[in-house]
Amino acid sequence: MRDTIRLACETEILQIPMKRILATRRLDETIHKSVKYNCIKASIQELGLIEPLVVYPQKGKDGTDFILIDGHVRFKILQSEGATTAKCLISTDDEGFTYNHKVNRLSSIQEHFMILTAIKNGVSEERIARCLDVDVKSIVQKRDLLNGICPEVVLLLKDKHATTPAVREIRKVKPIRQIEIAELMCAAHIYTVGYVKCLVAATSNDLLVDNERSKDPGFSSEEISRMEHEMETLGKEFKLLEETHGKNTLNLVIVVGYLI
Repeated sequence: MRDTIRLACETEILQIPMKRILATRRLDETIHKSVKYNCIKASIQELGLIEPLVVYPQKGKDGTDFILIDGHVRFKILQSEGATTAKCLISTDDEGFTYNHKVNRLSSIQEHFMILTAIKNGVSEERIARCLDVDVKSIVQKRDLLNGICPEVVLLLKDKHATTPAVREIRKVKPIRQIEIAELMCAAHIYTVGYVKCLVAATSNDLLVDNERSKDPGFSSEEISRMEHEMETLGKEFKLLEETHGKNTLNLVIVVGYLI
């Protein structure tokens, strides 16, 4: 017989008076200047509290109080906004480790698709920018992020944390080279704009979309030719290592087990 899975929280969301919620840690006063704080504050002001606080009930002298398990930044913002109640989930355990242990960060490509979906559903770029406390130009750039990027590259990088400038840099080369660059990024597990710029600089002229714009005038033709050759060699070595790494690791495990 299969055991019943115990829920981490009660299924019902309750409105709990702010004065009954007890914070378990003190936030630094400089948090007001952080990007995260201002982003959450802008979202609450525009849309209200989307993600409920997580609290754990505890009997007090004057009734039931609630220990704040997760959501200290949101709680502080609600206090500053003069809220009298807050939407809360009632936790079945009095620890908050599991709430913050596994956090899935959005990749730039996932952000792009979320913004497109919001716009398709009638949300303007201006409102998205207000909710995230960013400039409208930033939202427009993320909306148009994949313009000029081939579908194969999107599939390779969709769940990788390639930065927005890195993805934009890939546009400077033609589709076949875009795929090669994306494969090298995945093989090396490097998704920074600096790495992509090196790969673009080491790309031959016939694979560049715009030679004048993509090539750095600080490099001589000989230096560029040498970089192209070295990066091509490194790329082949990376792919070879990626193909043989699993087999070599398995062999080492077997050898260690035999020796021990």
